[in-house]
Amino acid sequence: MKSKVYFSRTISPEKVLEMYKKLGKTLTGKTAVKVHSGEAGNQNFLKPAFWKPVADYVGGTVVECNTAYEGERDTTEKHLKTLKKHGWEDAFDVDLLDAEGPDLVLDIPVGKRIKKNYVGKNLANYDSMLVLAHFKGHPMGGYGGALKQISIGTASSYGKAYIHGAGDPDAFWTSDHDSFLESMADAAWSVANRFKDNIVYINVMCNMSVDCDCCAVAEDPCMKDIGILISLDPVAIDKACLDLVYAATDDSGQAHLIERIESRNGAHTVDAAAELGIGSKEYELIKW
Repeated sequence: MKSKVYFSRTISPEKVLEMYKKLGKTLTGKTAVKVHSGEAGNQNFLKPAFWKPVADYVGGTVVECNTAYEGERDTTEKHLKTLKKHGWEDAFDVDLLDAEGPDLVLDIPVGKRIKKNYVGKNLANYDSMLVLAHFKGHPMGGYGGALKQISIGTASSYGKAYIHGAGDPDAFWTSDHDSFLESMADAAWSVANRFKDNIVYINVMCNMSVDCDCCAVAEDPCMKDIGILISLDPVAIDKACLDLVYAATDDSGQAHLIERIESRNGAHTVDAAAELGIGSKEYELIKW
């Protein structure tokens, strides 16, 4: 059977919550709500107010992890200040998963490139996860969506370097590129496997720059907003987003975002994740 991906062209906090309710999936136990806190200076990330209705509805704790590159989120002290500055701590209970070590190590027996994933140790405190992803471009991955959010996004600072280096943190900037993409898929498998059927993915296709929310200096959005997608399948939801970008032939910014995706071989992450069995590239797009 094809995976189901639900889609609405209406973009609002209320629509996100409506779609979650209509999905009919109840996240049980203690829920981690994975967001992107936004690098200081970034203008495109989705703000706390946008995610608040759905995060409050599931009663979850907003979670993030430190970065592995220099910026305002690469240490616990700086990241906590950024979370405060961007309004996350005022709006939610927030848990910086790798605020303190040691990391939680997730095994990846099926991994193509890496056999272990290093995530913030506090992930062990959660039974379910709501993955809130802002779909856009990315300087290294080509695009960022659900798969990036549960791989790089959930990895600790050390774990991010480990994934980027395809198992060698010292090769952060120099590893073989496709090996990095496959390592992301491996890491995504470990998180998806950790929560099994107790995880929901939401991708919002707005503010679509070629750059990620991790960029302090990011290009302004180049494409028109497209909509909200929700699914239980991280492969299918990312594949649906990529397909919607390619289908937007009336958008003058389409070529710019596609160039970013293709020049970084971004779709390879989706292919690698599908081969690992995280989800399926075959999906049914259901419009709400």
